[in-house]
Amino acid sequence: SHEEAVFKSVRETQEKEAKIQMQKRAKELQVARRENQKAGRSAGFGGGFGSGSFTQRDNPVIDSVPMDTPKPSYTAATSKPSSSRNALRLGSKKKDVDTFVGQLESEGEKVGGTKSSLSSAVAKQTTPVKDQEGVHIAIEEKISLTAGRDGGLQNMEVHGLVKVKVNDETYGKIKVNVQNNDKKGIQLQTHPNVDKKLFNASSCIALKNQEKSFPLNTDVGVLKWRFQTQDEDMMPLQINCWPNDTGSGCDVNIEYELKQTDLELHDVTILIPLPSGVGAPVVGDCDGEYNFDSRKSVLQWNLAVIDANNESGSMEFSIAGHPDDFFPVNVNFISKNSYCDLQITEVQNCSDDSPVKFSSEVVFYVDRYEIV
Repeated sequence: SHEEAVFKSVRETQEKEAKIQMQKRAKELQVARRENQKAGRSAGFGGGFGSGSFTQRDNPVIDSVPMDTPKPSYTAATSKPSSSRNALRLGSKKKDVDTFVGQLESEGEKVGGTKSSLSSAVAKQTTPVKDQEGVHIAIEEKISLTAGRDGGLQNMEVHGLVKVKVNDETYGKIKVNVQNNDKKGIQLQTHPNVDKKLFNASSCIALKNQEKSFPLNTDVGVLKWRFQTQDEDMMPLQINCWPNDTGSGCDVNIEYELKQTDLELHDVTILIPLPSGVGAPVVGDCDGEYNFDSRKSVLQWNLAVIDANNESGSMEFSIAGHPDDFFPVNVNFISKNSYCDLQITEVQNCSDDSPVKFSSEVVFYVDRYEIV
């Protein structure tokens, strides 16, 4: 049909432009590398990526990248076998693409940045050493989740860890009392040096040999747990993305709902991929704030806090594209609440059970959270 011919023409133009840009960038990198070699510098790049990350043998990889550049995300209206072949081919070239991305990053280009921003968010929740007591207890939990766009939870895992840090050698011989309010059925495991029988009997963490002390100024993992489920009612935050094909584009309605109302989620970002080369989306109603990243073709929905008083919200926007263009949706957040509801109630001296003043922190964050 005429519409298919037009669409095909537009897509081919976008692919050609993307290839030209990548080829141009690859040539620039090659020229820069040759100049560095002439000046007697090493072929490897710095910036924390390791001196052996990019060596002379990587040249063929860089040369081949433009030919295997991922195509723009503007997909066809109907599924065709060729799209599956493309997906497999891209997967086989992941190493090549990662190498090229790494080289761009070493040149100062900002590519992705999810992990670094995640680390920064977690770091903000960490108690500075100067504010820690003689004993500091940290509870860390991270979640990995994959849910379907049409509903249903494919997999969800939460991994947790209790860490003890002794900052004052006076308090080396201690025991830590834990209050376990979990009703989800998590699997707890103590460190081999921890008295397992004591913990099972009284939820008290202490070394098997109480004559020994905890190491000084060192975070020591003493208790870990794991929770896995496919029950979507257990999700912290449920995301529904509803793209409606209007013929000339898509009207997209995306909404969130806090499923665990005892949690308070901070710095929530919901990232919706958009088709490239079609301009900015037209955003209508929006709870919270949004930002369109034209370079990455991503619409970022930002919510400062989601809690029991703000447990649901939505955003609507319109843009040219196909319903498949808006997935996967990725979610990030951080919380000071434990998902599995474990709390540290008391720290005591092993010798006389006298209380020890302690500081504590809880960090629950996202490792992976996607709707596919």
